[in-house]
Amino acid sequence: MNLPVEPTDEQREELVERVAREIQLRGLTAPAVHFLEASRPYRSLGSNAMLFFDPTLRGLFGGEIGPASQILADEAGIEQLIARLEEAVEDEEDDDGGGWDA
Repeated sequence: MNLPVEPTDEQREELVERVAREIQLRGLTAPAVHFLEASRPYRSLGSNAMLFFDPTLRGLFGGEIGPASQILADEAGIEQLIARLEEAVEDEEDDDGGGWDA
């Protein structure tokens, strides 16, 4: 029986950066943060939840969902991804001036 292996901190950081970069390139940073926050109740399902999210992930990552699956199956990875994406949203707001244009 193969048990999931928890990634090292370096592996997790690399995976988070890769997934975050893909999300940012597609302009989906804010929606991804909301999606991840909304998925909190399903995280206890672990890899079974990945079956539910598989169509969404395949659409986002074009069939190559290995890194995303690894991150989303890892509670610490999810939290790190949310933090990384929130930083990106804040950076985008700072670049735009962070407010509404009158």
